[in-house]
Amino acid sequence: MFSPSGYFQRLRQSTSLWTNLARSRSIKHHGLTFARRQSSSVPFKSSRPWSPIIIGSIASGLIGYSLSAFVKPSLTSEALEIEPKYGTPKDFEQAIKELRTLFDSDDVVSTHLEDLRIHGYSENDHHPNVPHTVIVYPKSTEDVVKIVKTAVKYRMPLIPFSGGTCLEGGYRGSPVGGICVDMSGMNKIIEIHEADSDLVCQPGVGWMEINETLQQKGIPLFFPLDPGPGATIGGMMSTGCSGTNAVRYGTAKGEWFLNATVVLPSGQVIKTRQRARKSAAGFDTTKLFIGAEGTLGIITEVTIRLAPVLPTTVAIVHFPDVKRATEAVIDVINRGVGIQCVELCDSEFMRSINLYGASQRKYPEEDSLFFKFQGPTSASIAETSKIVKEIVQKHGGTGYQLARTEKEALDLWADRKNALYSGLALLEGSRGWSTDVCVPISKLPQLVYETKQDLQRLGLVSIVLGHVGDGNFHTQLLFRNDKELEIVREAVHRMVERALKLEGTCTGEHGVGIGKREYLYEELGEGTVELMRSVKKTMDPLGLFNPGKVSQIDRILRSLVLMPNE
Repeated sequence: MFSPSGYFQRLRQSTSLWTNLARSRSIKHHGLTFARRQSSSVPFKSSRPWSPIIIGSIASGLIGYSLSAFVKPSLTSEALEIEPKYGTPKDFEQAIKELRTLFDSDDVVSTHLEDLRIHGYSENDHHPNVPHTVIVYPKSTEDVVKIVKTAVKYRMPLIPFSGGTCLEGGYRGSPVGGICVDMSGMNKIIEIHEADSDLVCQPGVGWMEINETLQQKGIPLFFPLDPGPGATIGGMMSTGCSGTNAVRYGTAKGEWFLNATVVLPSGQVIKTRQRARKSAAGFDTTKLFIGAEGTLGIITEVTIRLAPVLPTTVAIVHFPDVKRATEAVIDVINRGVGIQCVELCDSEFMRSINLYGASQRKYPEEDSLFFKFQGPTSASIAETSKIVKEIVQKHGGTGYQLARTEKEALDLWADRKNALYSGLALLEGSRGWSTDVCVPISKLPQLVYETKQDLQRLGLVSIVLGHVGDGNFHTQLLFRNDKELEIVREAVHRMVERALKLEGTCTGEHGVGIGKREYLYEELGEGTVELMRSVKKTMDPLGLFNPGKVSQIDRILRSLVLMPNE
């Protein structure tokens, strides 16, 4: 008897060479990796033009035939490795009618064109815009359960939406349509446990709102993860975020998220653990959802850990080049002094601050470091400042300035935080592509220096800045037209490849989404990515939760038709 699983096994074996080659990013053609060709606006031309067409057609034809002839619909079918089966447009229409019946309010279920556009589009990135079919605004965990069960019934993709600040397309719609679950209405702080230094909240509340609330209540605690200003707790957990404070407090993948209430693709509601500060009870299922970007479940409640508010101040120092600046940071970190943040801002960024005009001062247009010192007393901060000043001067640092007042410290730090808008001042009429990578801190000087040299050779106007205390840095690459955008796209790719060769990661804190998913095989290895996909298929066998993000369900089909041309 013909076995579908046996057939797929033989099909994989017969195409394994091409699959492995397509996954490898070391195949070169005219100095560029082959796999990047698929995203280029220039049509791919092979020296043997028949090979990708004929072999691709044969491979896809065999897969299509086997699916239609031998594979019956099943939640455990290997067909899910190729392509999930979604509902028809009529199914989706029926799903929307059912959602309207369940919620009976235009405020909860929306198909307004502007709503669809806003939720499938972002000013923050340059990935393809894909609108959703309907937007639903739940108010409770029970509402989310209703939405999930409706999506399962009609085989309709589900895409969670939180603060809308993601830089890698994590909340883009599915090409077939789907339900966007906007969590902004679930924005309550439920409980504050000051004695335990933790807080229970819904996923739609922002980290800035949490810290403002704690300050207004006179509670000397704060949540230290600090990504973009509009970021919310659900999105922060889902992308594995961090921010400027990471050098002192770490990232989302530390113990800042103690537990989460999650609605699974089955409609079941789970709570990942209790509220105790630590637990050795079984798998750490909380971390399963950190960085999963809504592909495994929808987060509806979170317990976050808080830290004590300590006195801080800010200092700035300038360097001959970014290499010496980053080398100085390594020495500072290894001294163990009280550093809360250390930010690299290159000479172009310093020039942009002067051009933007929001600052009260004019800065030397040199590669610079902004330090935020932290300590329980003014004496401890003064001692940290003295040690840091001695170290940076040994690395060629000049013009060291320590803020004399709290207002001066706030103004200095505000200049650093204005990076996005200041950077755009460098090129009139431009837009910016922001991206990040991260490497072991000892490799950072090489990475930053080589990236700066590469950007100069490409003739791109850009700024380099980063949370260099933990090996993470960002670039904002400016462009005005599609031609320049393609150069920027290639520059981002080269920066990622450079980081991976230095044992780094394609994303330190922005997440994977659709923008960085192509690098996962190279960074993590096939076995690790396949393990992630196995978890995904087990928890979401219908492939409905945020499809196409992080690891691609349709990876095998896509790789079969990507053939080397030499």
